[in-house]
Amino acid sequence: MASIPPKPENPLHLHTTKLTLGCPILDSFLGGGIPCGSITELVGESSAGKTQLCLQLLLSSLLPPSLGGLSSPSLYIYSEPPFPLRRLLRLSLPSLPPRPLDHIFVRPAHSADDLLSLLSHLPDSLPVRLIIIDSIAALFRSEFDNTPRDLKSRSSLFFKIATKLKDRARKLGAAVVVTNHVVDVVEAECGGARCLWSSGRRVVPALGLAWSHCVNTRVFLTRSEGMVRRSNGEECEVRTRRMHVVFSPCLPERSCEFAIVGHGVLGVG
Repeated sequence: MASIPPKPENPLHLHTTKLTLGCPILDSFLGGGIPCGSITELVGESSAGKTQLCLQLLLSSLLPPSLGGLSSPSLYIYSEPPFPLRRLLRLSLPSLPPRPLDHIFVRPAHSADDLLSLLSHLPDSLPVRLIIIDSIAALFRSEFDNTPRDLKSRSSLFFKIATKLKDRARKLGAAVVVTNHVVDVVEAECGGARCLWSSGRRVVPALGLAWSHCVNTRVFLTRSEGMVRRSNGEECEVRTRRMHVVFSPCLPERSCEFAIVGHGVLGVG
């Protein structure tokens, strides 16, 4: 009797290891945390909280799996110096190992080719399960003109970099996080990309559609400033930040509020 072939599984329903963001509210919002084995992009304007979240993830990666961590060192690649060491030292999470900075590898990247070379020469013995690139947009800011030839070369670099990152993510079960900037929308159309709003501006993620096809999950961070009246009648300025899921293979579009405080990034319930 011929055996019945197994029913193919939907990859979206397979168990995926998640890396905690260091906050139960944010973890719940993202379905458990940052997914391993794929690329997650944090996109937003300056001071939206992208780097703050990345620094917190560096510490989260060191936590044991029972607390949502990976018990693993991490690699932080920065393209806009200086590395924010002072801010990292102010962050705190419970149950961190002694001397956590000994488990965080930091490397600069000065261009897109520099990043590709760095990723190509990462030894397989380097046991990092979190790779952060902050930011990907800065590497392409001035290297390419808006000509068909340069745009083609830029897209080719996008796909080479994304392939290196995804291969590493799948082999090691690593989480890959990249940050991206936004640019103002000046035309009537958004060029095929979904228009977003931040600080009263209509914006789209930098690097265009070609790069958007390289990431698996896009999370948009926004900030807005306003005045609130205290109980004593005085007004004070407050800054509200929100996190929006723009697209994801396993999450619906939704948003939540978060705050940046002295010891870290926290969701607001």
